[in-house]
Amino acid sequence: MKEKYPIIMAGALFGAMAVFLVLQGNPANMGFCIACFLRDIAGGLGLHRAAVVQYLRPEIMGLVLGAFLCALKFREFKSRGGSSVLLRFTLGAFMMMGALIFLGCPLRMLLRIGGGDFNALIALPGYVFGIWVGTLFLKQGYTLGQATEQPRANGLVGPVLSLGLLLLVFIAPAFIFFSTEGPGSMRAPLFISLVAGLLGGVLAQRSRLCTMGAFRDLLLFRDYHLFSGIAALFVIALAGNLAYGFFNPGFSGQPVAHTQAIWNFLGMGIVGLAAVLAGGCPLRQLILTGEGNGDAFATILGTVFGAAIMHNFSWAASANGVTAGGQAMVVAVWVLLLAIGFAVTRKAVKDTGKKAAPSSVIQG
Repeated sequence: MKEKYPIIMAGALFGAMAVFLVLQGNPANMGFCIACFLRDIAGGLGLHRAAVVQYLRPEIMGLVLGAFLCALKFREFKSRGGSSVLLRFTLGAFMMMGALIFLGCPLRMLLRIGGGDFNALIALPGYVFGIWVGTLFLKQGYTLGQATEQPRANGLVGPVLSLGLLLLVFIAPAFIFFSTEGPGSMRAPLFISLVAGLLGGVLAQRSRLCTMGAFRDLLLFRDYHLFSGIAALFVIALAGNLAYGFFNPGFSGQPVAHTQAIWNFLGMGIVGLAAVLAGGCPLRQLILTGEGNGDAFATILGTVFGAAIMHNFSWAASANGVTAGGQAMVVAVWVLLLAIGFAVTRKAVKDTGKKAAPSSVIQG
């Protein structure tokens, strides 16, 4: 029987840190948001020019480096990769594109619900629906193949680049962009953000915390282990928001959110389906990157690319809603994700000559 206390403690501490980061200056309901922070990093590097969302968020680098140091200590750092890298990059881009329609990753979805944002309550069943669709492919044998051992340098690329980005935050050279207004300008002190990221990386590495995995395991195996972690995260975030007066129930007037229900549902559905097909939610992909998984790092690079596309093409949602281009993109991405699922599953079944058991195709 799996020990639930570590995963519950990890989720609870994540929820507490999210509220604390908001107290320290991060945007409301955005103590931790993997998609938003990666989007900000893309802007900070000049990959998009949306001036209000540009900052090299230390929390992201901290998550990778915390997982890296923890994996080294417990001898779990393994340089692996080479499993459908381009597909994973594409799935990462799609994950980000769906997240920027909803305006948040699955982690922020839980934090938004904990802050009283009813729009996130609409997105939650969309996320679960996307994951459910993904499990149908898993049951039929979907797999991107097995990662193989790679040169150690391959696994070090993600952590080393994270360290490099962190140094750029401290040095603040002229070619790095920092928002002076909007969500990108709202940030906790650098040291506090970094420590929260490092602690989060350690917690997630040891507990295997993953929002997608929580619902996937419930749907496939009726396993509540991972779900207990995200439940603890939500409860503590809700309690913290209530305690500090951040709880604001309703649809309208929510920070960095819009009220277009169908697009919130479909946007998070994209995130759920893409996360299943890629083998982990955005948080989990960062942690796997810290553990030396080059395939996960390719997925993260895809999310950064997706963020650039969304803002450069004006597809990202805003408080005013989803643009016509963004709506067309959502439909197109749903079609492409289903096509990827069918094509990869068909190839896997053809290669094996039989359906694979769900447990044999789930990684990480």
